Amino acid sequence: MGLGTLLLDRGLISGTQLSEALGEQQRTGERLDHALVRLGFVQAQDVLEAIGEQFGLPIVDLSSISVDEATLRMLPSRLVFKQRCVPIRRTETALQIATSDPFELSAFDELKLLTGVPIELVLAEEREIAKFIRAHYGVAGDTLDALAAEGGSTTIGSEERRSDELEQAQEASVIRLVNDLLLEAIKERATDIHIEPYEESLAIRYRIDGVLADAGVPATVSRFRHAITSRLKIMANLNIAEKRKPQDGRITLRSKGQEYDLRVSVIPMLSGEGVVLRILSKSAVLMGLEDLGMPRGIEDRWDALIGRPHGILLVTGPTGSGKSTTLYASLRRIVSGAVKAITIEDPVEYHVPGVNQIQVNHGVGLDFAAGLRSILRHDPDIIMIGEIRDRETAVAAVQASLTGHLVFSTLHTNDAPGATTRLLDMGVEPYLVSSSVEGIMAQRLVRRICKACGEDRVPGRSELPSGFELPEGATIREGRGCRECRQTGFRGRLGVYELMTLSDPTRELVMQRASASRIAAVAEAEGGLARLAEDAFAKVRAGATSLPEAMRVVPA
Repeated sequence: MGLGTLLLDRGLISGTQLSEALGEQQRTGERLDHALVRLGFVQAQDVLEAIGEQFGLPIVDLSSISVDEATLRMLPSRLVFKQRCVPIRRTETALQIATSDPFELSAFDELKLLTGVPIELVLAEEREIAKFIRAHYGVAGDTLDALAAEGGSTTIGSEERRSDELEQAQEASVIRLVNDLLLEAIKERATDIHIEPYEESLAIRYRIDGVLADAGVPATVSRFRHAITSRLKIMANLNIAEKRKPQDGRITLRSKGQEYDLRVSVIPMLSGEGVVLRILSKSAVLMGLEDLGMPRGIEDRWDALIGRPHGILLVTGPTGSGKSTTLYASLRRIVSGAVKAITIEDPVEYHVPGVNQIQVNHGVGLDFAAGLRSILRHDPDIIMIGEIRDRETAVAAVQASLTGHLVFSTLHTNDAPGATTRLLDMGVEPYLVSSSVEGIMAQRLVRRICKACGEDRVPGRSELPSGFELPEGATIREGRGCRECRQTGFRGRLGVYELMTLSDPTRELVMQRASASRIAAVAEAEGGLARLAEDAFAKVRAGATSLPEAMRVVPA
């Protein structure tokens, strides 16, 4: 009995769905079960159970299995990656191998000949097998084995061997290794890739949900550090012979119909060149204000601010706190055919429909201040400046707001009240700051508790920080860690916000060059300031994030 007939008899799919999947199989050449799952007609687990029934094979949960090194070494990694099967247990009579595809029986005959012992098949989910391979054989482990077999050691630094380094960086195995690293980062939802050379090793880490995590690459990758760096330089159109000074470039990558923009930064370090790649999805769906996690009160007040005809609105926070996402969401909320919006950014991270976007180009003298002066001649209603970094840009932004433009920008300050003193420190006159700034949003990103493994518990009173109020017997939520969240207990992020609107008393304090703490005290007393900690604690009580995570990001 065929798999399609088996699923049909079980009532898992209809005849129409089977016919459509068969057509897809003929068009793409993929397995029938893959086509059915991809089209959304059936769940992968249901298919696995049907295959188990068809072949009489048991199903195992790889996430709960511990395998010793001797068993893992019974299969070469190249075969593990090629056949997508893993050895999980050695008995006196056979080697137990987990697979999601028992259809290629000839492949398992090859494994029997290779190991010299009978093969006993069990079934596991395809994604579980992929995670098992990453955990035990490393990302691109097969490619590294192939490179090692070729004798590829790329510790090259002398002038006379640079041509060899270029050749090695263009070898198919090195190209595949770098592609594997990039695609794995995208698959894991990483925002950055860090490649860090040390004297005896090469560390490769992904930043996922704001926290760095080891990429799981075998230690042998350190032998190919120069080839990896050279390949990335070639992809980013950088000079591979230049190893003494920093270089910046960009790579465009396509994966599964989506286009990604990778910003590459190379810096010479003590043991080689360090590389950091920032991953931006060009085709990512931009979030709306309603998706950011703003409390209703803050969202309503911010909505009123972005609807004003002129003034400066600032979003503050450290690098990677979601400032650009908030600005883009704000623009999308107010941009229409009746207004003209122009941005100048470094870099342009996402393309916003209906907005004219300018990329900073320091090579030709197009910085924020110069771009802003030119923008004003294009009769905009709304201007967004990627970041206010210096006095010239700050003064130009203030002047633009005072001449009838709504100006959005970002600053690097710890909280909202600190933005006013930061502008004063840049050299902007107090009367210009007090008359132009309308509102300041400070924000952070906290990790969301994983939906698959989150559970409630009643905390001890000693665990609760001062200022965090929780009713007696109330629960807080934590993630215990599972395969969906890489055992972290978190998956995804949401914003934590602080909004300060300026009133007559706070504007007067700005005129007096008062400290940020004094401005904050007055604004909070009159209801014009909602603090970061308040929103973070509210999200803990709502079960969106954990208390330790909130304390990590927003110390009380």
